[in-house]
Amino acid sequence: MTITTTDERAIAELQREHGPALFHFLLGLTFGDRQRAEDLLQETLVRAWQHPEAFDGPYESMRPWLFTVGRRLAIDARRSRQARPVEVGDTGLDGAPGPGDPAETAVAALDVRQAVRTLSPEHRAVLVQIYFRGLSVGETARVLGIPPGTVKSRSYYALRLLSRGLPGYSSRSSSSSRASKAAASATST
Repeated sequence: MTITTTDERAIAELQREHGPALFHFLLGLTFGDRQRAEDLLQETLVRAWQHPEAFDGPYESMRPWLFTVGRRLAIDARRSRQARPVEVGDTGLDGAPGPGDPAETAVAALDVRQAVRTLSPEHRAVLVQIYFRGLSVGETARVLGIPPGTVKSRSYYALRLLSRGLPGYSSRSSSSSRASKAAASATST
């Protein structure tokens, strides 16, 4: 049994001609995840290599075929990820207080409350709506009567200010995410 595949030169030419546009398209489908987009691009080109009959289609360009295959692969990958439990790494657990440490949780909540009081009323109002009441950016914008972009900006700068004022949260690399986690934990106490 012989398996026919596409000539490697044709695949290389296909990748040179359509690869950048296909990668950009897949990057949008993966919400900016470059690694997933690269994987999908590679799998799309493998499919083109496995199906030489696609090159004989009635269309002038292979781009529509490639985009269709890439889109279907992206949909299949997304469905596959949603069908299994979310994978959790242990990198975030290093700085987290232990589950049986209520004193640490109480201290963190007090620190967050004190730091939130130092913010301007505008910044504080955004954080209260998003982190303490659990509203989305759009809902917060409607409640406060400001544009969603302003909500995003204020929450970003408020979290930066909080990260500077909270003990143990001054690392620039993940300060906003740590401060937002601390803010979320403050609401549970």
